[in-house]
Amino acid sequence: MKKGDFIWGGFLLLIIALLVLSKTKVLFLEATAAHPYCMGFFKFALLASMGELLAIRITTGVYTKPIGLLYKAFVWGFIGVVIVIIFRIFSVGVHGLLDTGLLPFKNSTLSFAFFTSLLMNTTFAPTMMAFHRVTDTIIDNKYIKKTSKISHILEKIDWNAFIKFVIFKTIPFFWIPAHTITFLLPSEYRVLMAAFLSIALGAILAFAKKKGEKNYLKRESLTK
Repeated sequence: MKKGDFIWGGFLLLIIALLVLSKTKVLFLEATAAHPYCMGFFKFALLASMGELLAIRITTGVYTKPIGLLYKAFVWGFIGVVIVIIFRIFSVGVHGLLDTGLLPFKNSTLSFAFFTSLLMNTTFAPTMMAFHRVTDTIIDNKYIKKTSKISHILEKIDWNAFIKFVIFKTIPFFWIPAHTITFLLPSEYRVLMAAFLSIALGAILAFAKKKGEKNYLKRESLTK
């Protein structure tokens, strides 16, 4: 382990400690209840950015500042605001489906959590992940002063790897089980749990993006 690993891990432990200690935990929950959108923005901007740093560490062996870090953090924050809304939409919707018998096991908490996670991850999640992939590539291209034409952006993204890895592997094998656990928690902790999972999301998307960029550069070299 390197010095950066201890700094990254120590910062994560500090965040966890603040959420566990009674006084700071109460303040955090009160702020979340009073300002859900602001807190959703802050939690995702911070924790998902940590996920991107972790992905860089995994793929390169060192911690380096991501290109356009502040812009990318803002995008993550925006996604956090959307997550606050989406969690409410899907949880209320699944409760309605269970109450009307359109989904089985009406009185099962596990049924509610699983179906909420399943429906959210098979409908909203792919769109959100694709949106992040596009915005991330736009920021990278802007930062290194390359074209930001949408046709070039879409061409640069390895959609084959995105579909095969991010959609067909991470959603069924990681996100659906992870969010099932999330929706088993009391409602006031769900967005918080999602914010911690955003560390994994940031790492997964960044890792897949780097893999896609390697494939893109390989294709470019073959056409020259």
